[in-house]
Amino acid sequence: MHKTYTRRHLLAASGAALLLPAVARAAEPVRHNISAFTHQDWRDHFSDLGKGAIVCDTNSRALHYWSADGSDYRVYPTSVPKTDELTKRGYTRIVRKKVGPSWTPTASQMERFPDWKPVAGGAPDNPLGTHALYLDWPAYLIHGTHDTRKIGRRSSDGCIGLYNEKIAELFEITPIGTQVRLI
Repeated sequence: MHKTYTRRHLLAASGAALLLPAVARAAEPVRHNISAFTHQDWRDHFSDLGKGAIVCDTNSRALHYWSADGSDYRVYPTSVPKTDELTKRGYTRIVRKKVGPSWTPTASQMERFPDWKPVAGGAPDNPLGTHALYLDWPAYLIHGTHDTRKIGRRSSDGCIGLYNEKIAELFEITPIGTQVRLI
C-alpha cells in the first residue's frame, strides 16, 4: 500500500515537530526568581489600618500595601534579606522618607566588607536606589535598587528592596506613621 503525502500533511507534521520541544519544556519544573505572591489580608496583621499598612512577606518576596481607608491595595515584588539571621521580623512603622538617600555601610557590613565606602544620594551606584522609607528599627529600610537582578531574590543585608519605579510609587502614597509588619 502506497501512502500519498500532501502539502497539508507536511505542514501538519512540521508544525508538530516545532511544538515538541515546547511541550517537553512544559513538563519540566519552572524556576522563577519570584515566588508566587500569597494574598494577604490586613486584618490578619493589624487591628485597624491607621494611616495605612504594609506587610513585607519574606517568603513570597512581596510587599503588600493598603491605604488608610482600605480602597487602595497594591502588591510589589521585592528583594529580601540573604539569610534568616539578617531578617528582622515583627511590627514597626515608617518614621522618615527621603528622595535620593545617601548610604553608609553599617558596622557589621564594615566588618565583613572593610573596603565599602559611603555613597552619596543620587549616585548611580547607590545601593538604596532613588527613594527610601525608614523604619523605626535602626538601619532597616524599604528602598529602591538600581540592580534589578536583586528583586525576587534573597539578596539584601536586611532591608526590603523594590524596583526604583515601584519605590517611587510607594513613596508617594505612603505617609509617615504607616504601620509595617515583616513576616
